Amino acid sequence: AAAVIVVNNTRDLDSDRKVGKNTLAVRIGLGWSRAEYAALLGAPFFLLPLLGCLLSAGAAIWLPLLAAPWAVLLVRRFCVEAPGVGYNRLLAQTAQLQLLFAVLLGVGLIL
Repeated sequence: AAAVIVVNNTRDLDSDRKVGKNTLAVRIGLGWSRAEYAALLGAPFFLLPLLGCLLSAGAAIWLPLLAAPWAVLLVRRFCVEAPGVGYNRLLAQTAQLQLLFAVLLGVGLIL
């Protein structure tokens, strides 16, 4: 969910900077905001093995990995597109990725 806020704040980076609004994106800049986004999207996937061990879950715990290629595409887009109105779709797709991951994880935990 924090990744959605990163996209939103990065989208508004220039206008926020002009009016003196000190969002994290304004404070750390575009490059670090991109790194933050990549880390936030990657973390749930990298934490799956730990979750699987803690819960003694079966192989179905890996179901969320089906969403990993989409996460990679979103990170690439975030890193190559200039902040602005084009980020609106990226914002929505980041929220959709979160929902997909949650559904796949839920199904994996039930199985």
